[in-house]
Amino acid sequence: MKRLRSYYMQFRHNNNQPMERKWIFPLAVGSIVSLFLLFLTTLTSFDGSPFLFFYRSSAVTGGSSPFVENQLKPIPISTLPPPPRFAYLISGSAGDGRMLKRTLLALYHPLNQYVVHLDREASSEERLDLEKFVKDHPVFNKVGNVRMIVKANLVTYRGPTMVANTLHAAAILLKEGGDWDWFINLSASDYPLVTQDDFGYLSDLLHTFSYLPRDLNFIDHTSNIGWKEFQRAKPIIIDPGLYSMRKADVFWVTQKRSVPTAFKLFTDACNTGTISLIGSAWMALSRPFVDYCIWGWDNLPRTVLMYYANFLSSPEGYFHTVICNAQEFRNSTVNSDLHFISWDNPPKQHPHLLRLADMQRMIDSNAPFARKFPRDDPVLDKIDSEILSRGPDMFTPGGWCVGSGKNGTDPCTVIGNRTVIRPGPGAKRLEKLISSLLSNDNFRPRQCK
Repeated sequence: MKRLRSYYMQFRHNNNQPMERKWIFPLAVGSIVSLFLLFLTTLTSFDGSPFLFFYRSSAVTGGSSPFVENQLKPIPISTLPPPPRFAYLISGSAGDGRMLKRTLLALYHPLNQYVVHLDREASSEERLDLEKFVKDHPVFNKVGNVRMIVKANLVTYRGPTMVANTLHAAAILLKEGGDWDWFINLSASDYPLVTQDDFGYLSDLLHTFSYLPRDLNFIDHTSNIGWKEFQRAKPIIIDPGLYSMRKADVFWVTQKRSVPTAFKLFTDACNTGTISLIGSAWMALSRPFVDYCIWGWDNLPRTVLMYYANFLSSPEGYFHTVICNAQEFRNSTVNSDLHFISWDNPPKQHPHLLRLADMQRMIDSNAPFARKFPRDDPVLDKIDSEILSRGPDMFTPGGWCVGSGKNGTDPCTVIGNRTVIRPGPGAKRLEKLISSLLSNDNFRPRQCK
């Protein structure tokens, strides 16, 4: 953690220098006012009593020093950074309702913000069940940090509707989610490999990210698009999800287009070889960059979005292309999606489903998230018991949970101090990953080029 702390302290020092100059004038004015008030306290009225009424009242009380300085206690100045706040989108489709609830409970922390979404392919009953779960849960009601997109979107993974749904959730979180630092998009088939907070002996996402500059963006990216130029960039597709009430696969038009020259295409970094036929649409984006994608003050995000509306598997390239063509953000990228994903060999359209046999490889990856998990597979129970210390249908326990936990009750139904962060041995795994990603060999050399 010393390396991450040094990153933070250097970043904090650079940001505080201009602020120190701004305090010079208010300090001088405050000193003059203090001297003037001190002079007034020496004046007396005609009867010899103190001139200022507040001085008179303090003298009458007796037993305490008339000098305020003697009653003041110094305020300790902490060099520890404040804990970050994450804003999550957890999305699913038909049949994902139960898994989405499980992922939400495993990820939950009162400091964070959450948006959940079941797309229009899910039945009305399944969406209503999730809505009732969010509305009726006592902890969600008390904290008020879980929202559901009730008017469901139709999402096609290979089309731009997934990008539109991600931007929709991001806009909600910017408008209603208060203060947060990173936006993380996950699916119902994703699951955490670290705790948000620590209950005594496990790892801790909040603690590790506390030492990072809040403008970093974790996203796999490369400009070496390889075979995608001919199979993704030049073909023109139409996503029926943009205009239809029913889900259907994308279809191709006969005409093809040239590679754009107004901006440079970027895609997922793990797609340049033979590892997979599909890339990563998963990322952890800083709030300033998410704000830029929504507002698009130089119009680049909208221009790129219009292009990717006809791009096959646009979630694997839209955010990558925007961030690497935006001068303000292109040097803030960390080339990782923070996921453990296992691909079949030879590669197929979708990644290998994770089972119990993959458990050690997941842990050794040091990644905070993994995918793709089968619904309610035994490997999830093993992660709950050995990594998250989480009981069935309960929250992942953290320092904020102060309930007794007697008789099998969830200790997190009683909320304590939300900012109590207790790092454990598992935090070292995540620190190892982050330190490697930010090392001189990986950080700058692997940024947008």
